[in-house]
Amino acid sequence: MADPTFEAPASYYRDSIAVRPVASQPLVGERRVDVCVIGAGVTGCSTALHLAERGYSVAVLEAGEIGYGASGRSGGQILPGLGTDIATVEKALGRPRAREIWEMTREAVRLTAALVERHAIPCDLAWGYLHAAVKPRHVRELQAFRDRLARDYDYQALSWLEGDALRERVVSDAYPGALFESEAGHLHPLNYTLGLARAAEQAGAEFYPHTPALEIQRGAPVRVTTAQGVVVAESLVVATNAYLRGLVAELDGRIMPAANYMIATAPLSEAQAAQVLPHNDALSDANFVLDYYRLSGDRRLIYGGEVSYNGREPPGLEARIDAKIARLFPVLAGVPIEYRWGGDVAITVNRAPDFGRLDANLYYAQGYSGHGMALAGLAGQLLAETIAGQHERFDVFAAMPHRRFPGGRRLRTPLLVLATQYYKLRDRL
Repeated sequence: MADPTFEAPASYYRDSIAVRPVASQPLVGERRVDVCVIGAGVTGCSTALHLAERGYSVAVLEAGEIGYGASGRSGGQILPGLGTDIATVEKALGRPRAREIWEMTREAVRLTAALVERHAIPCDLAWGYLHAAVKPRHVRELQAFRDRLARDYDYQALSWLEGDALRERVVSDAYPGALFESEAGHLHPLNYTLGLARAAEQAGAEFYPHTPALEIQRGAPVRVTTAQGVVVAESLVVATNAYLRGLVAELDGRIMPAANYMIATAPLSEAQAAQVLPHNDALSDANFVLDYYRLSGDRRLIYGGEVSYNGREPPGLEARIDAKIARLFPVLAGVPIEYRWGGDVAITVNRAPDFGRLDANLYYAQGYSGHGMALAGLAGQLLAETIAGQHERFDVFAAMPHRRFPGGRRLRTPLLVLATQYYKLRDRL
């Protein structure tokens, strides 16, 4: 029986699955494999796919359904870069390493497109992305960002839009300007994740949903105990992200769960869609606590944002999201909202992803900080490369220093909530 703790909420994504779910059952008994992967989101499914294609035997344990976490509930944005400014990476590692990381994030986008095409994943992949300014300060910051990437990283995919040129892509008076990014886009995240799982299964990987990992006995080999079985493996990949739940002590405190909340409207008419996002771009605003939206394959507005770090839904959440949509797009007055859902992403202190190894045979990738739909796919490829003995590219990411959230287990959440209130206040200025 499924653990009710890991039942994903109803969402538009769950009701629009277009990929045959992986034909698998919870683990019973003992399995011996080359690699055990814990977590069947994009990171875990990509790791399993790339390892299986190299000939490794792989068992994937998932506490809920395939794509239970952010991989199956997110905004579906596919874009280069990290959840932090590239200047953070430069300061920590220097510009040459920062350039390597930037180029690998671009590779992550290309890899996403290649995986969708190669495995015929029906996930409504579309291109075009807007980074929208909400106030004059954002205009200056976004233009400086574009100039720095063009000058120091030779990235030419960002162009500045304002006035009529901007309204051609988003029909709203809310934004004084925006960066249009041609190399970025969006997709149906759950169908993409299920497509990766299907491809991994076809390559030979085994999936065990509704099978939480309860205990890890480290060593050579490693043993992962579940409620009804055990996996014995030469190597272990921890790909749980926000749903680590104390499974690995060293990783506790390096990430924090941050809940985001989303809605999906009823399908829009072609005329209504043309008065929202005429070119089917995705958009996020430039606030620290940002909002984002796009159109689904059947022309629903999928809108997300807000944030909660304390595990409770913010008061007045529904009314605030509804009011934001009404201000942005008066043309949508009367269009019902048919779905509301939420879920956790994992953030790090510096908002850069946290990749690394804890033992000679224990690897992890986590902390994408809301920027993982493309990068997690590349993380899976890098993990497979590393296990196969080609660790240089993985080590570029693993060199990024990370701190634990301050305050310890009892105080880290209140301190993070307090810090976020500061940034919310700054967003209003």
